[in-house]
Amino acid sequence: MTASTALVARNGDLALAGPLGSLDAYLDRVGRIPVLTREEERELAESFRFSEDLGAARQLVLSHLRFVVHIARGYSGYGLPVGDLIQEGNVGLMKAVKRFDPSQNVRLVSFAVHWIRAEIHEYVLRNWRLVKIATTKAQRKLFFNLRRMKKNLTWLSAEETAAVARDLGVSPSEVTEMEKRLAARDMSFDPTPESDDEEVYSPASYLPASDADPAEKVENAEWETDSSDRLRGALDRLDDRSRDILQRRWMTDDKATLHDLADKYGVSAERIRQIESNALGKLRGMMGPEANAA
Repeated sequence: MTASTALVARNGDLALAGPLGSLDAYLDRVGRIPVLTREEERELAESFRFSEDLGAARQLVLSHLRFVVHIARGYSGYGLPVGDLIQEGNVGLMKAVKRFDPSQNVRLVSFAVHWIRAEIHEYVLRNWRLVKIATTKAQRKLFFNLRRMKKNLTWLSAEETAAVARDLGVSPSEVTEMEKRLAARDMSFDPTPESDDEEVYSPASYLPASDADPAEKVENAEWETDSSDRLRGALDRLDDRSRDILQRRWMTDDKATLHDLADKYGVSAERIRQIESNALGKLRGMMGPEANAA
């Protein structure tokens, strides 16, 4: 093992995991891993490709982590954590090492750039918006190229839109649609107000209620009104004592007990229970279907 590959092994355990803790510490560890010479790289690549030496593959990955950091930093303008971008780029690097053919006489870093960028692109598209902004290969290309070509935050003019469309080989309408998507911002479905007097408007406020059928609401309101009217009419047809017992027992917040009413009317609690039961039976009879038909 050469001196450079030995240093790769010593720093590899921490670096290969990605920037899970301090990003500065990770960058420092990666920076200490030396770049392989062409001969060292070829020897390791052949060892992995022809002998399935996983240790060689690991050293190839570790020695190229600094290039992943360099590429990932170019996507910092998308508002996503650089550490996450680096981890996704590392996945692309591993895929590149697996497919790398040393017989093509190309350096691994040149071959791996495509795979590193592809993984970072997928991550950006998955996480930049709650709603996926680009689904086809053409839309992905347009997304990243339009982001790079726009010089400021203003909308493109008709001439600029046509020029961008011509350069990217798409229609002006596709450029305009992607520009709208880039300008859009995510909104919380049901945000929580920061203070008691703050009014928050969100998509959840405009969803129809499950009982929002106007016909049902009118029907329910009429039923409640009719039931209340019939209950008042039935109570009026009871004698005073029966009506008072029902109202004191069922229609007030401070409900009276059987003994309270027994003391008031000078009878036993059992007698109050009988009067209450009879009065309830009369109410059911006066409010039932037969009474309504009559």
